[in-house]
Amino acid sequence: MSLFGIEDRQWIFLATVVFVVAAALRAYTALKLHRKAKRPSTLMLVCFGWILQTIGLYARGLEYGGCPLSNRFELVQFMVWSAIALYIFVGPAFRVSFLGMFTSTFASVFSILSLTVRSWDSPSRVPIFGNSPWIETHAALALFSYGVFGILALTSVMYLLQSRSLKQKKMGGLFPYMPSIFELTQINFRLLAIGFFILSASLAIGAVYWFRETESVDQPKLGTTIVVWFAYGILILLRSRQTLSYKQYSWTCIAVFATALLSLEAVDQPKAKESLLLESTPPARSP
Repeated sequence: MSLFGIEDRQWIFLATVVFVVAAALRAYTALKLHRKAKRPSTLMLVCFGWILQTIGLYARGLEYGGCPLSNRFELVQFMVWSAIALYIFVGPAFRVSFLGMFTSTFASVFSILSLTVRSWDSPSRVPIFGNSPWIETHAALALFSYGVFGILALTSVMYLLQSRSLKQKKMGGLFPYMPSIFELTQINFRLLAIGFFILSASLAIGAVYWFRETESVDQPKLGTTIVVWFAYGILILLRSRQTLSYKQYSWTCIAVFATALLSLEAVDQPKAKESLLLESTPPARSP
């Protein structure tokens, strides 16, 4: 669907270009010019890209009459949108230098991937929520938590890079521009707690619908969400008890997020009853 004369995918493409530019400029400033870029300039670029992406997703939403989460392209884009939103509204409070470059790189990679794989954007798919606002809210919160976990994976990568630089006594490259090891460990745990809380809220809201419409529950989708929630819950427990070292914790955060991304395969699978839920909605009349 077009908005202001531009198709939704074109809006998202423009947003991706802005994310790529933001990441490239930040990296160039640090690695080639050997100086820190001003944080407001990076934030402004990322905000501009996020606004363009929001317009594109909003145009998709107008087509469905709800959140655009009907295929893998939209699932990935909503996850990217959530990660960028977290960086814009919460990131400055963390005062993590270079987070903007890592976040915009994250957004660039997944946006390019989703735009490139055309099969992910199936035009024949119907919205997966039927007429239930509960399931729509559940899905939106779950994808938002994935965005938080994506930022957690990025800060975990930052920790591993800093740890490796200190171990090998290499103080060049990105090292002078990234936060300290201590700051990253504190931020990582906060992000894990925030993401886990949001995913827990998602499951709680979904349970309201599941208990009312037990026969319509898609077991694979429910199972994958619970597995991801359980994995992050165990991770919180292990980190709280200091069972894992900071390095093990960082690698585990990355591995669990990769597993969460793979779970989108099950979430994206259509189900027969999802189409039946929409049969009560009369089809649009032909002009």
